[in-house]
Amino acid sequence: MKLYDISVSISPETTPIFPGDPRVRVRPVARIAKGDPLDLTMLSLGAHTATHIDAPSHFVAGAPAVEGVPLEACFGPAQVLWVDTPGAIDAGTLEDAGVLAGTTRLLLKTRNSGLWRTKDFHGGFAALAPDAAPWLLERGIVLVGIDYLSIEPLEASTVGFPVHKALLGAGVVILEGVDLSEVEPGEYTLACFPIKIAGSDGAPVRAVLMGADAGGAAV
Repeated sequence: MKLYDISVSISPETTPIFPGDPRVRVRPVARIAKGDPLDLTMLSLGAHTATHIDAPSHFVAGAPAVEGVPLEACFGPAQVLWVDTPGAIDAGTLEDAGVLAGTTRLLLKTRNSGLWRTKDFHGGFAALAPDAAPWLLERGIVLVGIDYLSIEPLEASTVGFPVHKALLGAGVVILEGVDLSEVEPGEYTLACFPIKIAGSDGAPVRAVLMGADAGGAAV
């Protein structure tokens, strides 16, 4: 079995930040090198930094926060699907891309994965179009992930975030900010449990895919 770490490192120097989100700060509180008995670090970051899960409460009033995210959705068989489009991923694109029958956890590998090579935020990332959300719901998807910082385009704020609201309102787990650049399309086992931050609208995760050494085959 081979493990693929698809998480993005959290660092003040290298982590791209979605516009409006808090910056990453890592501050040393104590250091052995300075004569302290231990190393101790203070962290400051947004709940949607790097690789993270959106809780339903992120966009749905009164919905569960991150501690209410169903853990069973965060672990199990998953398909990594290559989607070769630079912009909107609509229902027709997903239909043509080859989602396997019975897939319930779907990770979209796009050209976005190349964007992690720079700290700069890139606004023209590939993301889901509004009609993709009902398409996913009709097929019983319980988790959908994408390889940049949002499941829908930057301009979604001007139309009310329809993809987030449709998916989170139906209880679908949204996994954002994975790095699939070293992962071949195929079937894997996914583990991506969010940090249990009470009342938070999201949380970072350490996302890992498990597969055969040759990649692709589920375990």
